Amino acid sequence: MSTINKVILMGNLGKDPELRKTETSSVVSFSIATSETYLNKAGEKVQETDWHNIVFWNKQAETIAKFFRKGDSIIVEGKLTTRSYEKDGQKRYITEVKGDNWKFGAKKSENNNEHHDKEQEARKDQKTSDYMPF
Repeated sequence: MSTINKVILMGNLGKDPELRKTETSSVVSFSIATSETYLNKAGEKVQETDWHNIVFWNKQAETIAKFFRKGDSIIVEGKLTTRSYEKDGQKRYITEVKGDNWKFGAKKSENNNEHHDKEQEARKDQKTSDYMPF
């Protein structure tokens, strides 16, 4: 039996992306918030927010660092990964989405031309296919 590890999220960045460079590659990490609103048993409106750690590599990392800031909306496609690291002598684990593709999310401003121009510039900068499964 085969398995699928696929994640698609649309949310807002919790802080500016952090770009790091190694000798051979670039990596950007950031977190996005996704929210769900519903009515509880008492009829009160409740909003729950989940935070997701996202990582992109190389050219995509550089493009995201260039075009996104805290509060911006992004659509991310990737897979869930878990890695471990040591901090203060204790082994810790982190689950994150290793991004494969991304797209600009909902527009923050009413200026559609500005959003469109930003998206076109990023697409030229990225020089990747426009494939997105949605």
